[in-house]
Amino acid sequence: MSSKHAVIEKNIGLMIVLILVVVSFGGLAEIVPLFWQKSTTEPLATLRPYNALEMAGRDIYIREGCHVCHTQMVRPLRAETERYGAYSVASEDVWEHPFLWGSKRTGPDLARVGLRPITEQWHREHLRDPRHVVPESNMPAYPWLQRNRVDWRTMPATLRTFKDIFGVPYSDDDLNEQLEKIDGEWANATEEDALVAYLMSLGRERTEQREEPAR
Repeated sequence: MSSKHAVIEKNIGLMIVLILVVVSFGGLAEIVPLFWQKSTTEPLATLRPYNALEMAGRDIYIREGCHVCHTQMVRPLRAETERYGAYSVASEDVWEHPFLWGSKRTGPDLARVGLRPITEQWHREHLRDPRHVVPESNMPAYPWLQRNRVDWRTMPATLRTFKDIFGVPYSDDDLNEQLEKIDGEWANATEEDALVAYLMSLGRERTEQREEPAR
């Protein structure tokens, strides 16, 4: 062992600093190039922004901690794509703030749940009493969502923030249309309505055909 190597190994503080330096440079080498790759910075051609009801549902999804037990990130493995659908790519999440990829699956991945043959009524019954439709489920019930009305007061600011800060391509006409719906057909929407709308949107118009990974 060289004397310099011995000095590093015997000085735990110095070793920690050098490890952090190496990890930092490695991270920069891996992450920085992604900022210039179209596949990670440009949205899919089929990608569409959430409407106001879906956006409200997404906020409720986060508030209730659904992302803690459900990922939204299908990995490029045969077992995953056969169960959940096309694997996830960065270009379908360029407008997600915060992203909801997750890493723990107490429940199934939901990235493509909107493409599954599940009805709106099934989602409602599942949220109210999960074991009524899935007897082995350990998911808690969310019966209050059918009683609580969506609080629309912050939604205009939310939509404008996503447009002006995050670059989501809402036109002025789009925003006006959403505000009209908030004051009209969605004025009395329940939180359950919003969450179901969000779940039903996941995967729809947000994927493109990709080759499956080899066995």
